[in-house]
Amino acid sequence: MRRVLLALLIFALLITIASANECIDCHRQVTPGIVDQWLSGNMSKYFGCEACHGSDHKNSDDWQNAKMPTPDTCKACHPKQYNQYASGKHYYAWIAMNAMPALQHVPNPQRDLEGFKGCSGCHKIGHIEEKEGYRYGAAACDSCHTRHKFSKEEARKPEACLPCHMGFDHPQYEMWSTSKHGVIYRIEGDTGRAPKCQTCHMANGNHSVMTAWGFLALRVPEDDEEWWKDRVTILQALGVLDEDGNPTERFEIVKAGKVARLSKEKWQTERERMITICSQCHSENFAREQLEAGDKMIREADRVFAEAIRTVKELYDLGILEKPDDWKYAPDLLQFYEVKTPIEEELYLMFMEYRMRTFQGAFHMNPDYSFWYGWAPLKESLIKIKYEAEKLKAEKLGESEVVTTTTPAPEKTEAQETKSTPGFEGIVTALAIVSAMIFAGRRAK
Repeated sequence: MRRVLLALLIFALLITIASANECIDCHRQVTPGIVDQWLSGNMSKYFGCEACHGSDHKNSDDWQNAKMPTPDTCKACHPKQYNQYASGKHYYAWIAMNAMPALQHVPNPQRDLEGFKGCSGCHKIGHIEEKEGYRYGAAACDSCHTRHKFSKEEARKPEACLPCHMGFDHPQYEMWSTSKHGVIYRIEGDTGRAPKCQTCHMANGNHSVMTAWGFLALRVPEDDEEWWKDRVTILQALGVLDEDGNPTERFEIVKAGKVARLSKEKWQTERERMITICSQCHSENFAREQLEAGDKMIREADRVFAEAIRTVKELYDLGILEKPDDWKYAPDLLQFYEVKTPIEEELYLMFMEYRMRTFQGAFHMNPDYSFWYGWAPLKESLIKIKYEAEKLKAEKLGESEVVTTTTPAPEKTEAQETKSTPGFEGIVTALAIVSAMIFAGRRAK
């Protein structure tokens, strides 16, 4: 019996090798680079092309019969990693993208999966249902283990995270790479002395990639009463809570996409996991102090941001700003840059750029990024919004004077008034000239 099984195994292996050779012979002419990548990876030593693409594709005329892999394809050999991925935030990236109202305004090549020119280029790491009809780009796993080498070593490098975790609203790579942690990595290489992305966010190869605060740095509930008031204001501007503080349909999307922490227990679980990771190099007390300092930066940023939201909300309440017919909430932060007024564009920048950089910079140990690229412009935007709001209210009320947020200049004293008169300045100037002439004459003698 064993001989029969061994013979069948050898026969199957020979068929696989023969099939793989057929694919390689043809694709060397069509896609030679892909063939070279495939042969340079470990998978080519154990599998043929049909393991991922099936065996229905026989020649150049039936190329559409080749199956495109999905995470379920990878699951067959990597069930542990798949289950971790399916429980984490990357799995829900596609859901989160499609939940954004502003997506309907994005050009097709940027919105659709086939184009990869915008949001979908990174959010395709999420799980995509087959019924959505996308042929290419639904593999997800190849976002980090790029095809066709599918290298584990490549995915362990922080540079693998760079294409998606950079830029406008999530410059985590820039923050890390210019922090002390990142500088040590750049000087010494991957020696293990300094943490990289995978050290903190994929400890022991865990593919769930979860954090305590999530992408939006929001948690429910909040014990700090003042902070909770600010949090409610932000959640209402996101359309997650209605004006009475009740959950809306968007709350379910936030819940499904795991972009916020909706219980103390879930938040604390992720925080303790990070404490354990940081404590491999630092004392536990130091790790807690640093992470709690990041928490406080979120609180301070929320205070400024909530004040700006309330300022804009008042303009809607007064009828100065009119809610568009296709908006359900106003202001609506999830409209992003598709808002109708400059004052709301400034609010969008506070939300997606400055607030993000304030807390992300803090947690990535980059004080300069947190302060000058986050906190400082966040405060500047608040001043701009309040100033513009006063102008709009003055125009609405028909007032001729505009209320400003700047401090008025102090009144001049009597001595200053006297000194500033043209006659006084003229006398002083004349005396100075005469004195200079007398002094020059004496020197000449």
